[in-house]
Amino acid sequence: MGRVLGIDYGDSRIGLAMSDPIKIIASPFKTIRNEGNEKCLQVFQSLIKEKDVEAIVVGLPIGLKGQETAQTKKVGEFVNLLYALKLPIHLEDERLSSVSAEKSMIQQNIKTGHNKGLIDQRAAAIILQQFLDKQNR
Repeated sequence: MGRVLGIDYGDSRIGLAMSDPIKIIASPFKTIRNEGNEKCLQVFQSLIKEKDVEAIVVGLPIGLKGQETAQTKKVGEFVNLLYALKLPIHLEDERLSSVSAEKSMIQQNIKTGHNKGLIDQRAAAIILQQFLDKQNR
């Protein structure tokens, strides 16, 4: 059984999360630097093989009132690049995922100032978990 890769796309960093093989639980996985689309594509190709990824979920930034933002367009361009991986790609509303990730870290007494990458991973896990929960209803 393959896994699902969750992505929280950012201009500087990209948070990644991975599902378990039975696609029930999402876990923070790693953060990569956003060093351009081609470099990111290489990283994802490697991850897909290494972790037996069979689908990708990308967080879609939507404003609180449901409107598109400048980041929505950037994510759309990024998603178009991901189609080269020839895997199913799903978009999931990512509203407040980073805020939720940061709050959970504060509750666990983890400092957030120097842990931006961990926030990105946790945000990716929140996005992926939302998707998995919908699929498993």
